[in-house]
Amino acid sequence: MRILQVLPELNVGGVETGTVDLAKYLVDHGHQSVVVSNGGELVSDLEAAGTRHYTLPVHKKSFWLMIKCVKALRAIIRNEKADIVHARSRVPAWIAYFACRGTQAAFITTCHGYYGNRMFSQVMGWPKLIIVPSRVIGRHMMEHFGALSNSIRYIPRSVDVEKFRAQRPVIEGKSFFTVTIVGRLTPLKGHTFFLRAMAKVARAMPNIRIWIIGDAPAAKQSYKAELQVLTHRLGIQEHVEFLGNRKDVPQLLAQTDVLVLSTVTQEAFGRVILEAQAAGVPVVATSVGGVVDIIDDGQTGLLVMPKDPDGMAKAVTRVLGDKKFAAQLAGAARQKLQENFTLGHMASQTLKVYEELLNSLNILVIKISATGDVVLVTASLKALREKYPRAKIYCLVGKESRKVLQNCPYLDGLIIDDTRQKNKGWIKAIRLSHRLRKYRFDKIIDFQNSRKSHLLAFLSFPRESYGYDNGKWSGLLTNPLKQYRNDIPAVDHQFQLLQTMGITPPKELALELWPSKKDRKYVQELLDAEWLGNVTRIVGINIAASQKWQTKNWPVEHAARLCDLLSGKSIRVLITGMEKDRSLVEQLLARTKSKPAIFVGRTDILQLAALIERCKVFITPDSAPLHVAAAMRTPLVAFFGPTDSQRHRPPARNMIILEKKPACAPCYSPRCLIMTHACMRDITPDEVAGKIESLMGARP
Repeated sequence: MRILQVLPELNVGGVETGTVDLAKYLVDHGHQSVVVSNGGELVSDLEAAGTRHYTLPVHKKSFWLMIKCVKALRAIIRNEKADIVHARSRVPAWIAYFACRGTQAAFITTCHGYYGNRMFSQVMGWPKLIIVPSRVIGRHMMEHFGALSNSIRYIPRSVDVEKFRAQRPVIEGKSFFTVTIVGRLTPLKGHTFFLRAMAKVARAMPNIRIWIIGDAPAAKQSYKAELQVLTHRLGIQEHVEFLGNRKDVPQLLAQTDVLVLSTVTQEAFGRVILEAQAAGVPVVATSVGGVVDIIDDGQTGLLVMPKDPDGMAKAVTRVLGDKKFAAQLAGAARQKLQENFTLGHMASQTLKVYEELLNSLNILVIKISATGDVVLVTASLKALREKYPRAKIYCLVGKESRKVLQNCPYLDGLIIDDTRQKNKGWIKAIRLSHRLRKYRFDKIIDFQNSRKSHLLAFLSFPRESYGYDNGKWSGLLTNPLKQYRNDIPAVDHQFQLLQTMGITPPKELALELWPSKKDRKYVQELLDAEWLGNVTRIVGINIAASQKWQTKNWPVEHAARLCDLLSGKSIRVLITGMEKDRSLVEQLLARTKSKPAIFVGRTDILQLAALIERCKVFITPDSAPLHVAAAMRTPLVAFFGPTDSQRHRPPARNMIILEKKPACAPCYSPRCLIMTHACMRDITPDEVAGKIESLMGARP
């Protein structure tokens, strides 16, 4: 694997040390390691171990500088052919997140801090998988950042045991104890409470020295001065040494009798505790955050409440005054460390998460259209599943068309868009994109190709998004298809897009629908009620296309004449349609001598599929039932007039298309502009009856 880690700087610190340790492990185990940071003292160690380093100002909270870094980091990702981009801090995470878009690299974060719930921190919870060093941080990310529980991976930080296995020096006639605190000089680390506790210890045990390892950032040197003043006020200046940042921490810990961690806020982990335990040093720590994952109170260390100098002093005095107890704490801590917190354990678990991330794929198909158009997408869904058998595939559909795909075996779930209702608007679309982001989609295939769908694809922040370059905000897509044909059937049109993903169309395109046993039982009961349960010679006629497209409808008098013609040939007829088509049914019944069975408004889409399945032949204008019949493999006669059959015909093996082409057709107008309706009226009942006769034997 090719792993690229991004962090602010590479100076001394737990995050920085962990990055270097992991980088060395990756190289030693045959992986390619790259690190991007603003540089620092550890760069030389990193490069000496075989990791390539790039220097970028990924530490600065400057909007325009971050935008520049996105472009630069994306170039590095592509140049290094990175598989994984691992961000370890918030500014680098923002840069890495957008740099990964349009590349093949997967994005992941490690949450090293107990971040405030601010917009700036939200990016740490956006990846598909999130590494947390403690259970406290994991709960925090779920409760305050919307991270899903199945996206959290708990990997505690580690320590290179061999690095800290320094031989503890034997000092003849030693008459003093050393108490050490390691960490940046910042109020969050609780140094003031530590010093007050040490003042109490010094009064009881004058023979102690106190080492403060770490320094304040350049902008906060005043805090260091405050601590130095406090040592004088407490009268312990002769015991305290401010050692600053040190590279010989293992050697200093080897001379330490007890390490104290006095953090007053939710500590993400507490790596220094592991370093002390690796060196055989007993630890006293405040009971905050991830510290409780490391220390079992009274067994592998002592825990005290934060901001409690008295409790801290009492715990330190107990350890220093009881050598046997101190040795028991150190021994138990070392054993737990070997089992849970070694570098090998952390790195191997991280590699497993990397592999899981690379092997997981979340795909979204956008098709918010009407019911018939959603039926037309089923062939593409099957092709996607065959290409990505292990992927999680979802489809965004409209509320009215959701039933089409509710039993689809190629999908892992449906996401319902109800923004087409009365309260529709861009605000609701943006809210929908917030829902979509939680799925952490890697790929989005936009078969809707509207401004809204392109915006949704963009705001969902996938690694890749596919759609047509049709001028409808298609610049928001990472992979817009520029050269494509519009004069081909819809399913072929979809496969133009899928081919850019390496998906070739099958030899025979086919639609599918999946009515349930319950749907088929319901249809059987409907047919039984009309004395059709055992009839095999059934022809279905769809009475209308839609209220909007009156020009698609075959004249009612033609349908009535066809019913009588078929009745004369001992063929039973059933009529399908929607509730709104009742008036057309009344006109039909007034014109026919036969008695067709009426099922208008009595089925949903899957029940309709089960009903059409029972027909020997189905007759319909260009409408959703046309696609349903094709999906159910029912032989059909399709009428086209105002629309072009070459663009809207479904793939079907036994389909006869009747299409008259007057000079005005196809007009794509919902109203006949010349008031003749010739394109549909010229399709005669006798002609249709002849086509039906030829299809009756096409299906056993």
